[in-house]
Amino acid sequence: MTHPIIFDTDPGVDDAQAIAIALRHPELELLGLTTTFGNVDVEVATRNALLLAQLAGRDEVPVAQGAAAPLAKTRLPPPAHIHGGNGLGDIPLPAVTGRSDSRCAAQFIVETVNARPGEVTLVAVGPLGNLAAALQLDPGIVERVKRVVVMGGSIREGGNVTPVAEANMFNDPHAARRVLTAGWPLTLVGLDATHRCVLTAEQMARIEAGQGELGRVLAGSYAFYRDFYRAFLGIDGCCPHDSCALAWLLRPELFTTARGHLNVVTEGIAEGQTLFAPEGRAYAQQRWSSTPPVEVCLDARGDAVSDWIAEVLG
Repeated sequence: MTHPIIFDTDPGVDDAQAIAIALRHPELELLGLTTTFGNVDVEVATRNALLLAQLAGRDEVPVAQGAAAPLAKTRLPPPAHIHGGNGLGDIPLPAVTGRSDSRCAAQFIVETVNARPGEVTLVAVGPLGNLAAALQLDPGIVERVKRVVVMGGSIREGGNVTPVAEANMFNDPHAARRVLTAGWPLTLVGLDATHRCVLTAEQMARIEAGQGELGRVLAGSYAFYRDFYRAFLGIDGCCPHDSCALAWLLRPELFTTARGHLNVVTEGIAEGQTLFAPEGRAYAQQRWSSTPPVEVCLDARGDAVSDWIAEVLG
């Protein structure tokens, strides 16, 4: 079975690993990359997306630039201490030869979904402004998209940029609320799953050996990312957050999921927190269960997911 996908991304070290999977896996038909602010400025994200496709020999893949800032809140600076100022660990990078698509990301999403109704899966691994803008441009895509897979949020795990909020949700909570409650078929792959997965140095060495010039970029940026994880979380490796969204799409048996109702806090001290009400559970009021039901990942077989990533890219 082949999955036609649009990959919405803010590369970003772990984004680059996931993009490499999207460019290579035989069961994925990569229809395009759409870029957003988040780990880096959107212009840097676009450059990195073009570069990664170029290094993989996939220059034909369209790259459409999108959201430069959140829908409503003041934008925070990119986390250069995590991904480097250039998004790829501050390693030297080759020149980019390609150019981005003339369409903005939202227009690209709408036109691509409408051209292939019922076929296209949107995989979003950054802040969700592009998907929110696509919904604003054409609300009917809710009925025509096959599925939406979002890397973001946290149900039980706690946050990674605040005590309760995951980075993608916190960076644009108003867009996140719009996307997670839109009513389309949606799966959330959040920190409850991604924090179970650690990509080791040995696995990255396999990836570097198997990916040529792209592998050297992945390995070089990984070293910077690994230093962050070692210093801040005591992990010898890195959590391949964004690759987990593709792992769920292709290997869902590696994840534990539940159905229920999502919402996102947009203001105050809990800004960016994802709220999950399990399906069928009664609360004091109905407001926690009033949004359309979706699927969330609550756990993952971390070693198996990391092995799968190394196998695909090795």
